Amino acid sequence: MEPTEVVQELWDRMQARNWVGLGELLADDLVVEWPVSAERIVGRDNYVRVNAEYPEGWSIRVLRIVADGGSVVSEVEVPHDAVGLHRVASFWTVRDGRVIDGREYWTCPGSDPAPAWRARWTQRAGS
Repeated sequence: MEPTEVVQELWDRMQARNWVGLGELLADDLVVEWPVSAERIVGRDNYVRVNAEYPEGWSIRVLRIVADGGSVVSEVEVPHDAVGLHRVASFWTVRDGRVIDGREYWTCPGSDPAPAWRARWTQRAGS
């Protein structure tokens, strides 16, 4: 698979709750960083479990995937019945058909207050 296909398949398998299949796309020594919450997930099994154990009620909608060789960026929307809408910008490295590392920035649209000093140059964006 091409790197963009690997990342699309990662999200597809996550949406399908295909945890075994998700693991097949990941390197054993995968490292994924979540800078917003200051967490690092080390190892394929830990990454799969973190996602498998997340409270149900969510779905995944891939907004875009772009790549430059083995460097792949995905933007994904994750609505959740109980906690609302999340967005994630993920930066993946894919080598030999497997994700070897990632950095994901999870946020809730509109959760970061807009400073008043910028108001005259900006417009309120939708989520």
